[in-house]
Amino acid sequence: MLKSLKRSAKGASVPHEKATAALATVKMEPPKHVIIPMQMHIGAPAEPIVKKGDTVMVGTLIGKAGGFVSANIHASVSGTVLEVASIRMVNGVVCKAVAIEADGNQTVDPACQPPTVNDKPSLLAAIQACGLVGVGGAGFPTHVKLAADTLDTLIINAAECEPYLTTDAREMLECSESIMAGIEMVMKQCKIPHCIIGIERNKPECIDLMCSLVREMPGVTVKPLPMRYPQGAEKTLIETCTGREVPKTAPSGKPGIPADCGCVVMNVTSISTLGKYLKTGIPLVAKRLTVEGDAIAEPKNIEVPIGTLYSDVIAACGGIKNEVELGKIIFGGPMMGGAAPSADYPVLKQNNGLLLFSRAAATLPEPEPCIRCGRCITACPMGLEPVVIAEGFAAKDMEVLQKRNVDLCVACGSCTYACPAKRPVSQNMGLAKAWYLKQLKEKAGK
Repeated sequence: MLKSLKRSAKGASVPHEKATAALATVKMEPPKHVIIPMQMHIGAPAEPIVKKGDTVMVGTLIGKAGGFVSANIHASVSGTVLEVASIRMVNGVVCKAVAIEADGNQTVDPACQPPTVNDKPSLLAAIQACGLVGVGGAGFPTHVKLAADTLDTLIINAAECEPYLTTDAREMLECSESIMAGIEMVMKQCKIPHCIIGIERNKPECIDLMCSLVREMPGVTVKPLPMRYPQGAEKTLIETCTGREVPKTAPSGKPGIPADCGCVVMNVTSISTLGKYLKTGIPLVAKRLTVEGDAIAEPKNIEVPIGTLYSDVIAACGGIKNEVELGKIIFGGPMMGGAAPSADYPVLKQNNGLLLFSRAAATLPEPEPCIRCGRCITACPMGLEPVVIAEGFAAKDMEVLQKRNVDLCVACGSCTYACPAKRPVSQNMGLAKAWYLKQLKEKAGK
């Protein structure tokens, strides 16, 4: 019998707002140019291997992984390299980027050939060559995740619990064959006996389809998940699906990861991308986005070349509605996504949504004093105490932050959503965590 779950009942009852769930994906015409950053993943940035004036094709390697925890980057359009220069990303990080003028032909590089995979090392090499990262938002290089030798359960994250976003649902409905191919290959070559596909119950079509497809696949099951955000958070998902808990600290003394409890989590679009790559040899060069919000003229699920500017995506969706003042652009979902200061930023591998809200919808209420009601604690899937952490951060008290496990915050935003005083609780948690980790790093460097 599984132990009682601690995290699955926590979180927030956010509205789903899945208005685009029934909209089939449309493919965007290639833009006139793209800007492809070399930092679209956790870890070392890729190193550009092209220069101004070079001719590239779809799938041409333009950035080579800068280490084991890194990822290759490929051209998403065919055309000519305009320049290689440093840019400031929407999150403030400065990195190199390759700007390409598209020729409109989308010619695929002849070097894009299906890889030969017959064991785990060749599978990991293929994944690394593909440039595959967690495309659900985190951007962690996939070959690093699968390198562990202690895995007995592959968990496919198809929860898609963020409001508005429906890209993973469309992946399941439109690309189920590649999902199954990816699952089968990972289980076979990594010798993982069990696979659980976790899907929130607000996607009955997806649940029915996946159930029908896994009937003849030994070891693979579908797990309907509660409709309570954040079911897709890695540790919550593992606990809901298996009853296991990722330890705070691994036996090595490092922070615990899913592999420490025998699990590896892959986003459903990530596993599907792997299935497509194994069949075609075309690496990760395009991304499906849900474009939604009360300011966009034509909400869509749209597939765009990686590196496409937000402004071009917005234009492909009919632009901003007439007589609507644009108030905010959010990349990702409204709970964990970030706000962009303008539409002059490129779509990255891990982006899955572009939300456009009017000034009225984007205006936040004025925060009121904390009444210490404890709702932020009840909502936190990690069982943290934001009020105490805020006090510890204000006092710059490392001991308090350590004891209250500030480093476990997953920035899901449930605390902010639950707060009746409308305080920026999650944002303060993020600042506290960043300061705490910086202090640890500086202390370790002495």
